[in-house]
Amino acid sequence: MILKASNISKHYLIGRQQLEVLRGCSLQVRQGEFLAIMGASGSGKSTLLHIMGLLDKPDSGQLHFDGQDLFALPGRRQDSLRNREIGFVFQFYHLLPELTLAENIMLPGMVGSSIFNWPRNKRKIREKTQELLKAINLEDRAGQWPNTLSGGERQRTAIARALIMNPRILLADEPTGNLDSEAGMAILDLLLKLNRNGQTIVMVTHDQAIADLAHRRLRLKDGRLEKID
Repeated sequence: MILKASNISKHYLIGRQQLEVLRGCSLQVRQGEFLAIMGASGSGKSTLLHIMGLLDKPDSGQLHFDGQDLFALPGRRQDSLRNREIGFVFQFYHLLPELTLAENIMLPGMVGSSIFNWPRNKRKIREKTQELLKAINLEDRAGQWPNTLSGGERQRTAIARALIMNPRILLADEPTGNLDSEAGMAILDLLLKLNRNGQTIVMVTHDQAIADLAHRRLRLKDGRLEKID
């Protein structure tokens, strides 16, 4: 078991109303598994994924990674673990427009290195970036700016960025939601290939056909997780 979430709850205040988004959600993720979490738009899928990726905090509940209680760790330790062990793929890519493709992919490696360690780590990160660019068939576009790419190419770049630190788990938030069907299928094929090679993946989606590609499926409804037969 690589990741375990227990009784995760989260609410937001909208004016004077309290919106309960997550109500005691619990799940477990096994090493090498491809887990899909389904739910309608606004059901809280992204909120749950952000909490699992230490991008947000719950009101209550626990999150364990390899037996560690993540919310009990100091902030700097959480930042380091998120940088090295968790890869995140967003629906809208979130590539920095002022950086080239290669620089966007290298960014987590730069962030994860101190000013003293970067000269030592730079060569290894650059070599890994070239490997990833080749794997996503964008080796000849390394020096291009993100705004010169198609949506599918940007998402492939975002996936490469998420993989640069060899994370134990990859969290994908509607990774095909902003793409046409052909580009979306290419992204799914890439994720499936990664999973066959051992990458643990948790993906949220509202699309049944996409969820059916996963090993296991859960549905988030009315703030609660339920198993899909």
